[in-house]
Amino acid sequence: DKKHVRRMADYFLGVDVGTGSVRAALVSSVGHCIHIPTASVQAVNIWNDKPDYYEQSSEDIWQACCSVVKATLSGSGISPSQVKGIGFTGTCSLVAIDPNGQPVSVSQSNDDQRNVIMWMDHRALDEAKQINGTKHAVLQYVGGVISPEMQAPKLLWLKRNLRECWDRTGHFFDLPDFMTFRATGKATRSLCSVVCKWNYVCGTSEESSTNSGWDASYWCQIGLEEMPTENFQRIGTSFSQPGELVGGLTDQAAVDLGLQTGTPVGASLIDAHAGGVGMLGAAVSGLGLPCEGKAITSRLALICGTSSCHMALSAEPCFVPGVWGPYFSSMVPGLWLNEGGQSATGKLLKHIIDCHPASALVKEQASSRGVSVFEELNHCIKTLATHRKLDSYPLLTRNLHVLPDYHGNRSPLADPMMKGMICGLTLATDVNDLACLYLAAVQGIAHGTKHVVDSMTAQGHQMNTIFACGGGSQNDVFIQVHADVTGLPVVLAKEKESVLVGAAMLGACSSSHFPSLEMAMSKMSSVGRIVQPDPNTQKYYLKRHEVFLRMIEDQRCYRATMMDLV
Repeated sequence: DKKHVRRMADYFLGVDVGTGSVRAALVSSVGHCIHIPTASVQAVNIWNDKPDYYEQSSEDIWQACCSVVKATLSGSGISPSQVKGIGFTGTCSLVAIDPNGQPVSVSQSNDDQRNVIMWMDHRALDEAKQINGTKHAVLQYVGGVISPEMQAPKLLWLKRNLRECWDRTGHFFDLPDFMTFRATGKATRSLCSVVCKWNYVCGTSEESSTNSGWDASYWCQIGLEEMPTENFQRIGTSFSQPGELVGGLTDQAAVDLGLQTGTPVGASLIDAHAGGVGMLGAAVSGLGLPCEGKAITSRLALICGTSSCHMALSAEPCFVPGVWGPYFSSMVPGLWLNEGGQSATGKLLKHIIDCHPASALVKEQASSRGVSVFEELNHCIKTLATHRKLDSYPLLTRNLHVLPDYHGNRSPLADPMMKGMICGLTLATDVNDLACLYLAAVQGIAHGTKHVVDSMTAQGHQMNTIFACGGGSQNDVFIQVHADVTGLPVVLAKEKESVLVGAAMLGACSSSHFPSLEMAMSKMSSVGRIVQPDPNTQKYYLKRHEVFLRMIEDQRCYRATMMDLV
């Protein structure tokens, strides 16, 4: 009896704070995931009062976390005593609290409940430019260029623009580390957060300790001399590798979550990194994949949600211009990580659909057929290609091209001033026109991924297989186009919720169920579907990639031309 087996088994709880919602799942030691879509997801509020400013509330996020955990337990029939460990993941947003743990405003509204600057907030463009102007050696570990999405520019913005709030803040956390702090009362930071987003340098055991840690000269040079003066108390003095035990649930957190006091909590991961952890360890023997028999460094993790992240591991550091990293032990202990990314992918597709004159009609059609808008558009694309007697649907966009940098280019250009471009618009306003524009946007996003992969490969990475997760991975056209454009097979995990599985692995490690994160990765993840590239599209997409790269250069020329007026 499945219910009896479930009541006898041990489970690990994974909690993920995404851009717009909190999700939870219970995961067994062999990776079986109990996720209840109607109960295990709760939306969180986002304030977007003006362009490029995005804020949230840590209290709102914590309450949503408590709600989904209780709902997941209730809906699953699992007893709190069966939950042996907890792992938190979340977006790399900045949280400000006072010395007593109360929220401190990061908003020009001065509302203390608005104490989170979201990852996609670009208010600190000038501060990022100033920091990049220092050309400090620390910046070599972020591809040579710091992004306004990282924390140092945001801290500098807060100091300059909200001085009273800056002075009141006792702790600045990355959101995943705030979650473990709220759960355990311990201010331990995960190496994932501080290395990837805070310019903390983590060296190998063979390197001198003087080459690791916070670099006081960097913080002084960029105008945040308070950090070394205060011995870095506000941004972290205690650090753990992902999955290491931070502490047990406090009495209050246990009540809030409906769990037992003392339940182990592991050091956190950023959500995209958790997606990589949740699927990259899957066994591939006998599946005919090029990564079979090769090290995990032959696998690229593609996490495609609101944005897309590209996670590449290596045994030795690879310095890739415009790509974040190399980061040591920030995702998988003992390996270096490079992190490419696109700041708007799922959000871009939604934007393009919402802004088109046929948006309401295609949503109505999707609703009447009981499918998602993406499924409806995918159906339209294939039907239209058949109607036009084309060999394959990619040919619908022969003369329609989208450069997807609507929210700047994170990688590999590291240029937040890049903008989106469309070439090939007509006066058409029907659903077929929307379907083609949507397809061109998907293709543009995939060409962005190829641009990142090619840049990584040029600097020594040797990836030959993509492992994909996130909302975009459930879109058949999105995944097929990525396989076709990159020329690489795409592996989808058996459990769709790879980020939650990765979060649960942190709990499994913190409870000592597995001796290492690598062991948890090998035992708790497995392969689902494999999408192979269509060789018949290769020539077509190579030509489209030439156009993609030309659009980048064209935009740079336009910008330079207009700069002459300044």
